[in-house]
Amino acid sequence: MIVIPAIDLRDGRCVRLRQGRSDQETVFSEDPVATAVSWTRLGAGRLHVVDLDGAFAGEPRQTALVAKIVAAVSPVPVQMGGGLRDLEAVGLALETGARWAIVGTRAALDPEFLREVCRTWPARVIVAVDGRGSRVAVRGWTEVTSETVIDVGTRARNAAAAALLYTDVTRDGTGIGPNVDETARLARAVAVPVLASGGVARLDDLRRLAEVPGVEGCVVGHALYTGAIDLTEALRELAK
Repeated sequence: MIVIPAIDLRDGRCVRLRQGRSDQETVFSEDPVATAVSWTRLGAGRLHVVDLDGAFAGEPRQTALVAKIVAAVSPVPVQMGGGLRDLEAVGLALETGARWAIVGTRAALDPEFLREVCRTWPARVIVAVDGRGSRVAVRGWTEVTSETVIDVGTRARNAAAAALLYTDVTRDGTGIGPNVDETARLARAVAVPVLASGGVARLDDLRRLAEVPGVEGCVVGHALYTGAIDLTEALRELAK
């Protein structure tokens, strides 16, 4: 299982939000490009970049900055999300040089869009499945639908998405530990590579996720920035 450092962009800075709330922001860096480079120098084999301004606006806002990050860390691949709710937005994300585009709300609400975007960019679309437990959360995690994460995951599998990014939004940025049970349930049900996210706070959390069949990576943010998890140590431990 790979460890994927998260770089969340807001107003040109690298920040972390607690449970996706814009009023609970911690700024970790004024220079996201330098931050991205530092993670790759420590051994990160992939980066997770989110345009938070785009996520709140519903359309990309930080593509120029993302392009700078992608160029600075090449050849390390980048997955980018945030506000990618139509084909044009996904195209803009991939034009930054990002290897994968992450689609969330629109993919969860519109099966036809999900099929079309995966057909247009084969193997380059990651579907973000955000949930409060088993139920899908959308629109910046402010609304919970009747859909389950497995419902969306199944559609993503049928559309040939490259991977699923599952986040239990009640845990994101909290440090209380990931929802291993729900992550495992999703991975068993859909047989698509799963990237876990949300709540990871210690090396043991990564060990537990690494034991789940089908979980190929874990996005980690707050714990890396605070030093609760040392990236070099984590990579060495998971390589055993």
